Amino acid sequence: MKKLILLPALLSAMLAFAQTTRQPAKQPAKQATNKPQTGAATGGYEIKVTLKPFVNQTVYLGHYSGKQYPIIDSVKLNANSEGVFRGSKTLGGGIYLIAWPSKNKFIEILIDQKQRFSVIADTNHLDQVRFVNSPDNDLFLAYQKEMAVRGKTLDSTRTGLKNAQTPADSLAWTVRNKEASAAISKYRYDLIKRDPNSLLSTIFHLMEEPKIPPAESQPGGRYDSAWAYRFYKDHYWDGINFWDDRVTRTPATLFEDRVDKYFATLVYPAPDSVNKEIDWMLGYASASPEMTRVLLVKFATRYLNMKYMWEDAVFVHLYEQYFAQKDYEWLTPQGRKMITDRAYSLMANIMGHAAENITLPDSTGTIRTLYSDTSKYTILVIWDPTCGHCKETLPRLDSMYEAKWKTQGVGIFAMAKETDGTIKNWTDFVREQKGFPGWTNVYYSKEADKQRTDAHIPGYSQLFDAQVVPAIFLLDREKRIVAKKLTWQQTDDILQLKLKNP
Repeated sequence: MKKLILLPALLSAMLAFAQTTRQPAKQPAKQATNKPQTGAATGGYEIKVTLKPFVNQTVYLGHYSGKQYPIIDSVKLNANSEGVFRGSKTLGGGIYLIAWPSKNKFIEILIDQKQRFSVIADTNHLDQVRFVNSPDNDLFLAYQKEMAVRGKTLDSTRTGLKNAQTPADSLAWTVRNKEASAAISKYRYDLIKRDPNSLLSTIFHLMEEPKIPPAESQPGGRYDSAWAYRFYKDHYWDGINFWDDRVTRTPATLFEDRVDKYFATLVYPAPDSVNKEIDWMLGYASASPEMTRVLLVKFATRYLNMKYMWEDAVFVHLYEQYFAQKDYEWLTPQGRKMITDRAYSLMANIMGHAAENITLPDSTGTIRTLYSDTSKYTILVIWDPTCGHCKETLPRLDSMYEAKWKTQGVGIFAMAKETDGTIKNWTDFVREQKGFPGWTNVYYSKEADKQRTDAHIPGYSQLFDAQVVPAIFLLDREKRIVAKKLTWQQTDDILQLKLKNP
């Protein structure tokens, strides 16, 4: 048994844009009745359910949606434990769930083309669930029973392999394990051949990964690792169509985790490669609004929380290509604002692009500019004079500067931004550090920031996405961003690497 978790109104502040129209209904559950029903005579869905021992209690109909379980309908069972889920709109195909009144347990059913059938179950005997007028679910039940038997065989081979005492025993158990796994795959493929377009066949494709042909089957009896990689990648999505929204109503382990694995292990980690793959998927998904929603929410969420510095270009690409000029009924105003604000914060400081020029006064009132620094490399530091971590980091940067960066042709441009303190906090600290000799120190006051924003010019904090300070950037001679959001230790590591391999 599994627990059923309701999809919240908003998954989190970060996932505000994931709000959908498929939330649990606000109206009370329908009361089961024996009276004939009208409407939805030829369309829609009608799923009669008998779920003992519950009487005069509400049960729920939901479905998988990655790691969530949105509820789409409910019905109050009568004194005979009977009720009917009914709607005038046809349901999208997928793996659905009939949940207990407590919502903490459920049984799985398949819904695809045939949407008028009956489910008969007793929670005390779940191995005896029955379906009436549902060939898809009859086949699903047969598959589950078959896997219960084959799964035990596979588990026994794994246990035997784990406990093997000799190399010969280990080899024997390895062979048995491969045979058991191959038998399960063959069983699935045989079912796929019978009905390749069925929902169950699609689920099987999601469960199976490409099998790389043995080397002896290739010309010369061998192949290199690059060939094996290309074969695996080229066949990774065999049998899975991105316009088929049935795959979105499956557990995360089937589809969403498969997408994650594809990008983590098979796509070259660079903006151009990732963007190309995203465009490829969404190009096919454009035929399905639901698949488009699922993939856009997934990609926007993933690249909103960047793991690598270069992923900024991926998020900006997502915004420009799929959000800037397009509206979606599932995208809330809060979600759109979040995506737009983040994109604008990243646009001016994308890796490999030229940084925005900073023009601000130093302690004497003299205007200094970032681009006036002609050093081979420039370390840009955005900091806050009232920030304790900043006050610990800047002296460490200065020590590195004095020890080696200065002689290596590296300059430091430090922009202190005013928050809760005043210009005196800045001048006092810089004076304590003997002025950071050799640095260019400038001050970004609240007033200067207001002047920019009042003139509809983005502030420097936004242009450099300096939400957290200290924010350290490494720029080349042309002020292109080499690296960003670094620690002081990472700054030296990357700098030395660049100096050795310009």
